[in-house]
Amino acid sequence: MSLFSGNRNTFARAIAVGSLTLITGGMLVACGSDDSTVTSTPPTTSAAASSSAASSSASASATTTASAAPTSPGAAATAPPEQPQSIEGFPGPTEVEVSPEAQAFLDGLKAKGITPEGDGSIAVNTANYICAANVQGTSDEEILALVTAVVGSASTDGTAITSEQATANAQVYIDVANATFCK
Repeated sequence: MSLFSGNRNTFARAIAVGSLTLITGGMLVACGSDDSTVTSTPPTTSAAASSSAASSSASASATTTASAAPTSPGAAATAPPEQPQSIEGFPGPTEVEVSPEAQAFLDGLKAKGITPEGDGSIAVNTANYICAANVQGTSDEEILALVTAVVGSASTDGTAITSEQATANAQVYIDVANATFCK
């Protein structure tokens, strides 16, 4: 082993450490922080307004620019319409068709005092799960636990419900699905 081979290893290590340091520093700088968010309109200044040697017309235009009212938000900043508008040629149905079994399931839930949210597609998907879990031999406790998690987070008006009420609602889903949907 020569004297220079030890120096080469030390030199190579120094280069590697330096390169890694530069790369890491570059990545940190590139990532930055969330300081680029604009929170207010920056004040407008003009070099002509701050210069004492500016002509009177230049200072008059700078004063007008600085005192101009901020512009109103553009059309992109306005709120979306209250009702969604259908798009011509959109690939997909605008309304979900409900099978007779699914409608019987939804009607059965309503008869038991449960109004599914939205168009009822989540409730129908839950009924699909109940039927599939029964076919696979999933235990009643496991089915009840999953259905409770799906339907028991909140009532239709958005208020929180108790765990006992969530379990009762889940049991209604299971009973109605077994009676009307799973055949």
